Amino acid sequence: MRDAGDAMAAEWVTWSHETEESESPSRPLVVVANRLPVDRVADPDGGPDTWRTSPGGLVTAMEPVVRELGCTWVGWAGGVDEATEPFQAGGFSLQPVALSTRDLEEYYEGFSNDTIWPLYHDVISPPQYHREWWERYREVNERFAAEAAAAAEHGATVWIHDYQLQLVPAMLREKRPDLVIAFFLHIPFPANGIFSQLPWRRQILEGLLGADLIGFQRVQDAANFRSVVRRILGVPAHGNVVSLPEDGSGEEPRRVVAQEFPISIDVRQFVELTERPEVQQRAAEIRAELGNPKRVILGVDRLDYTKGIRHRLKAYAEMLADGSLEPGETVLVQVASPSRERVVAYQQLRDEIELTVSRINGDHGAIGYSPVVYLHRGYPREEMAALYLAADVLAVTALRDGMNLVAKEYVACRTDGRGALVLSEFAGAADELSRAVIVNPHDIEGLKAGLLKALHMPEEEQRRRMHVMQRTLNSSDVLRWSSEFLRAVDAAARGPLVSGPERPQAAPPTRPIFLPTGIDAALRRLATAPAVLIALDFDGTLAHLVSRPEDARILPRSERALEVLQEAPGVRVALVSGRSLESLASTGVRTTGRILAGSHGAELRWEDGSGDPAEPTEEEFVLRDLLEVQLEQALGHIDGLKIERKPYGVGVHTRRVADREAASAAITEAERIARSLADAGHPLRTRHGKEVIEMAVRDSDKGAVLTQIRDRLPEGPVLFIGDDVTDEDGFRALRPGDVGVRVGPGESAAEFRVADPDEAGALLARLTELRTDRVIGSEGLGGEAPR
Repeated sequence: MRDAGDAMAAEWVTWSHETEESESPSRPLVVVANRLPVDRVADPDGGPDTWRTSPGGLVTAMEPVVRELGCTWVGWAGGVDEATEPFQAGGFSLQPVALSTRDLEEYYEGFSNDTIWPLYHDVISPPQYHREWWERYREVNERFAAEAAAAAEHGATVWIHDYQLQLVPAMLREKRPDLVIAFFLHIPFPANGIFSQLPWRRQILEGLLGADLIGFQRVQDAANFRSVVRRILGVPAHGNVVSLPEDGSGEEPRRVVAQEFPISIDVRQFVELTERPEVQQRAAEIRAELGNPKRVILGVDRLDYTKGIRHRLKAYAEMLADGSLEPGETVLVQVASPSRERVVAYQQLRDEIELTVSRINGDHGAIGYSPVVYLHRGYPREEMAALYLAADVLAVTALRDGMNLVAKEYVACRTDGRGALVLSEFAGAADELSRAVIVNPHDIEGLKAGLLKALHMPEEEQRRRMHVMQRTLNSSDVLRWSSEFLRAVDAAARGPLVSGPERPQAAPPTRPIFLPTGIDAALRRLATAPAVLIALDFDGTLAHLVSRPEDARILPRSERALEVLQEAPGVRVALVSGRSLESLASTGVRTTGRILAGSHGAELRWEDGSGDPAEPTEEEFVLRDLLEVQLEQALGHIDGLKIERKPYGVGVHTRRVADREAASAAITEAERIARSLADAGHPLRTRHGKEVIEMAVRDSDKGAVLTQIRDRLPEGPVLFIGDDVTDEDGFRALRPGDVGVRVGPGESAAEFRVADPDEAGALLARLTELRTDRVIGSEGLGGEAPR
């Protein structure tokens, strides 16, 4: 949750790069990271050493980027007290940075991993503050900056990665002001109350602000950074732009963009892996080697105290002990790859986990059966893909995690639609993979309930959830992440589009509006698409539900946003309603210049007025009249009940029925009448809405008409917003790259959710600002957002 001080800014001011940029920047690229993307392999016969690509998360994420763009990579080669000449390997041009034994102890194991790492992960383990570690960290950062300055061509883009190198941006800017400098933090950034503990907090912030753009994994991380900059440095942040004060040099004051860019994976690569027969065969072998248990739970983590492995084991042990799981039927496979084995906290963690595993196996195991299979080593991607296919449930129980790509890898690999993901709400991936079983790992009872839900999830529900999450991944894979980041870097270097303190503020909404986490990234994608279709339900989405449907009116903010959007190049607006087109027009909503789909798609009218459907057939007329007569005879006496005749059916509205028991009985009776007619051979489709049941004599739904509309328009993504079960057909018809938003509660295939039509209006206003630079206030008023 954003803090109150950032609430209003969060709604309005996420920065967006220029839309005409569609290709990655053409400047030379230099990547700077703590490690080179390769590991040394010694020749057993004494020949020269060779190099192979490292298995680490950063390398996995960056490999497709480098393969696409090419780059020079500056980093440590892994050896201690040795100098390595620049070399080529795996398609990389590599520039090694030498580290001594003392560098390794104080810069890497000390300040990076025993000060910054625990501090940035909410002090799960106490950070250590030592002045000699800080001095070594500063010295090594200076060395990396010097190597990057030497490697970069004039005007190149230098992309610096992660918490070990937070001073490099400012150091590099001082040496090479011609460069475009970007920084990406792969781990969380803490709130002010935690970050302020750091004795060298100002130096870290000033170091980071040497970049033109600073990327974070989550919206909250970027908001934390901007808040800390305001409070500690006194530097104003307007939206996602930090405005640095003049430094006396006579140069224009710089602006630094601080924005979230959630990292992803190479989805295609994992899909291809899982389609290999040998990987599928290996998955079957893994199940057999485990004794063919009924269920397999998988955990894949670095051996780190932030990953919640201890919490996962505790929950699993209690489930075996209390009978929730039957010993012999379930196996937990825990892959824990070695990590920072010279750091004392990690040595203690390994001892504790291995002792816990031994205790669980001793208490609940049997000859030929171990409840926990513990694997303390890393595995190649092929073996990991097979493990993902073999597992019924992947458990990600991180106590704090910037993203967690393992969760995304599991979803990508489950091309069969099966499997369930249990995901910590404290992992960045939870922002995007919202259809996972979300848990709080600190709540052991809640964690147990989440695991049981996943283990017993019906296959149909598994498929529904996986479909939504895979659609999300396909629309935001690692190549899209990198290209969006680099385009944003390029645009930030030219000057961000958001103005500074002189920017007028929109009229505040009548109550605080918090758009859902992650929606801004999706809206920015829509804002930069050459063509986009915005399709919306009316009642409960653009207008609040009212007791008399004829009194419903679109909210001014939503109407004004749509008016501005439909005039923007490349944008089409469609109203997709269960109302008839005549009823929709009677609400006063603007219909000119918009595509109109009424009666759940049975009526369709294009912007130019063409496309009105043919009149109902004689058979449809007769059936509709028969249905209306029977409903009137059975239900016409109920006070407040309304029977609405539609062009292609009849609706029974119970919203104004004071006796709720009578209202429920009326719905049941309407269902019975419809069923009896259907059993007699009459084609009827029944739909339930919010306090309404509709029976249609022509088979149509919002998903079918949405597909019909988009197939006639230029190719581009769709934003679909709706509020009830009839809109689920629309959500299920969405494709990769589309955005679905459910308004209000209830199970949904939509990727995102807002609470009510007011928040839907705020979302449309946000998209309007991103696409057109027009700010729409809560009363529908607004104007240009000057650049």
